[in-house]
Amino acid sequence: MQVTKYAHSCLRIEHDGGVLVVDPGVYSEPEALDGADAVLITHEHPDHVNVEALTRALDRRPIPVNGPASLAGVLGDAADALVVVAPGESFTAAGVAVRAYGGQHAVIHPDIPVIQNLGYLFNDVVYHPGDSLVVPDVQVDTLFAPIHAPWNKFSEVVDFIRAAAPRRAYALHDGLLNANGFGVLDRQYAALSNTDYRRLEPGTRIDA
Repeated sequence: MQVTKYAHSCLRIEHDGGVLVVDPGVYSEPEALDGADAVLITHEHPDHVNVEALTRALDRRPIPVNGPASLAGVLGDAADALVVVAPGESFTAAGVAVRAYGGQHAVIHPDIPVIQNLGYLFNDVVYHPGDSLVVPDVQVDTLFAPIHAPWNKFSEVVDFIRAAAPRRAYALHDGLLNANGFGVLDRQYAALSNTDYRRLEPGTRIDA
């Protein structure tokens, strides 16, 4: 597989069997959806699902949109494409074996309702947790870690990376940071995560 990191939380996974796009949100580049054979959404927040861009992509080519049941309430006309995924479920999307983890978004504040969220493990190799710090029950080779959000703090993310113990970790959920924040967090995660930690510029592709 080849994985391209787009802005914020969007990944594009390409392999011989097709193209899978994860969390194409409003902060990510719309072209991430070009030629997609399937889309996976972790949860309903707009930084993870750009409904307008997704609807345009579906108008060009009908494809399945996999995600939690709560997505139906925000997808509008695109809801017809929704394939509901439950926590613990294993399935195939665009020829890629996927397992779903978690079930709930991390708590932002007690006054804000907790919504559904799924983490996805691809081919038992690459893990995208969405907006949660749920550790999968298998060894992860490549972890995309949400490094900055209103719901997380640095120490919790470091402990999440250490608990997952991947061979390598890449920054995810970084669309709200500026150069100052990147400099501080990249240095600290690299020093404390106990793995090969890096941040990829949008458009960077890796082999997985």
